[in-house]
Amino acid sequence: MKIAVSSGKGGTGKTFISTNIAAVLEKSGKQIRYLDCDVEEPNGHLFLKPEIIKEEEIIIDSPGSADMSKCNLCGKCQNACRYNAIALIKDKVLFFKNLCHVCGACKIVCSANAIVAIKRKIGEIKHGKKNSIDFHYGLLDVNEPRMTVALIKEVKKNTGDGINILDSPPGTACPVVETIKDADLCILVTDPTPFGINDLKLAVDMARELGQEPVVLVNRAEYKNDDLKNYLREADLELLGEIPDDREIAEIYSVGDLVVEKSEKYKKIFDVLADKILERVKNKQSVRIKPDKIFYNNVVIEKTEPISLDAKKPKELVIISGKGGTGKTSIAAAFCALAKKSVIADCDVDASDLHLVLKPELKKKGYFSGGSKALIDSAKCQSCGFCFDKCKFDAVKWKTENNKTVYFIEQSSCEGCGVCGLVCNYGAVSLKEAINGEWFLSETRFGPMAHAKLGAAEENSGKLVSLIRNKKNRIANEQNINISIIDGSPGTGCPVVASIAGCDYAVIVTEPTVSGIHDMKRILDVINYFKIKSGIIVNKYDLNPAKSDEAVKIAAQNNSNFLGMIPYDESVTDAQIEGISIIEYTENKVTKQIRKIWDKIKDECFK
Repeated sequence: MKIAVSSGKGGTGKTFISTNIAAVLEKSGKQIRYLDCDVEEPNGHLFLKPEIIKEEEIIIDSPGSADMSKCNLCGKCQNACRYNAIALIKDKVLFFKNLCHVCGACKIVCSANAIVAIKRKIGEIKHGKKNSIDFHYGLLDVNEPRMTVALIKEVKKNTGDGINILDSPPGTACPVVETIKDADLCILVTDPTPFGINDLKLAVDMARELGQEPVVLVNRAEYKNDDLKNYLREADLELLGEIPDDREIAEIYSVGDLVVEKSEKYKKIFDVLADKILERVKNKQSVRIKPDKIFYNNVVIEKTEPISLDAKKPKELVIISGKGGTGKTSIAAAFCALAKKSVIADCDVDASDLHLVLKPELKKKGYFSGGSKALIDSAKCQSCGFCFDKCKFDAVKWKTENNKTVYFIEQSSCEGCGVCGLVCNYGAVSLKEAINGEWFLSETRFGPMAHAKLGAAEENSGKLVSLIRNKKNRIANEQNINISIIDGSPGTGCPVVASIAGCDYAVIVTEPTVSGIHDMKRILDVINYFKIKSGIIVNKYDLNPAKSDEAVKIAAQNNSNFLGMIPYDESVTDAQIEGISIIEYTENKVTKQIRKIWDKIKDECFK
């Protein structure tokens, strides 16, 4: 039995739910395996605190060079690589590891057998025990942002008998798809804020696109309006349960404890939730409402190109966070208000929320393709199985029809490498241009804005981020705007790298919890790897002053500016509900701190 716990955005309490459910199920005598598939920012171990008994490096064979004593410089490897990871320059063949998807196309087309593989560490998996809970979590190397899905697959190899709880990455992109696609139940955790509702809608579309009918669990269930309840009714979604908005929970969570072990009241709530989950798994349901299919006929499709580090561009401030839910977007909106006139980009493309506050007026839109998808023509297919054998991404599937093995492509797993077409001797495979999302150019009250929406269950979010930044830079040049504010992606994967590459200053927003501090350290590793100047903000610092002080020390250890602390205040959520920034909504202790922080940032980034 596989139960995936996911969310459209980070910070809704996904890991809080996963760990406490695991704990109560284990206490009831169930056999539990906890698989933390959020390999960019794994947090489950901070709460379950397993004893680690084995650490396993995940090493893959990756094309690394060409044996020039064999290579005839034919260029077939360069032409076969759909990721621009190979370049033939004069008498040399160059391999770019961080672009390589390890699909094997170059090796297949090289008749000289000149491709030399290297051992490539993409991360590690830690195996442990908490009482009778088997615990497994992956930790992606920060210099391997494209290998997230590959590491998740390695983590999932540890599924076994009993109940497997899969703590999913947040969002709707390919890492989430890989985690939840074969689950027996998908639980989507949300909260009743505008950001939470918007991202829940995206996650529901993604789950249903994969054939999963999710259930919804509402965390911090303080309803200030009926928007969430109305959506659940309109989307015909089952509400699994609710967890109250209680500061006691936040304080227990902040120090890394399980609420079911500290509060009998909440243990009873989670006992009921656990029973409901097991009952729901027994009664698996088909998708109630299928997502609308969008047909792209006769439309202009744009592809992306790498961010030009030499082209003229404005000063770029990027607001990021190691984990979602730290207040990154609310703070980004406040900075937009304080800047008064800047060019803005929302690069959190698989769960974009900045538009909910800035209310952009759409001026132009288009479609984005980050690659291709394969198709198999069953009329031409001779069922030889070569494509099945050679696909490194498990995208080629088979079924039996009329006593014949029929092969087909699982679109959600296909990375468009083209290997299936290379090995097919019957011309049964074709590649079509994939449409992965939409891009938008808009006007806001604080300046022009470039933003995007990744398609449900689509990949190539990093490429879409690059497209948005390029469009933002063109607008800045056209309108002679010298300040740029970017709401970046959370995490440490390729969308984050695409958000920060070549920027002038990165602001890391964290919160004073064990998971917030853990994830801040992870994103600092990425920032330091790219040698980017940075500063740190602790949001909701008064939830745990000791952890806030720890963040100050970590900033100093990493040569990152400590920019300030922002207190917890419900006015931030109230402003979000009103669709305006906190700066426009009120003047209070929160805005006072944000203004001080902004003055520091101006000195660091814009002078």
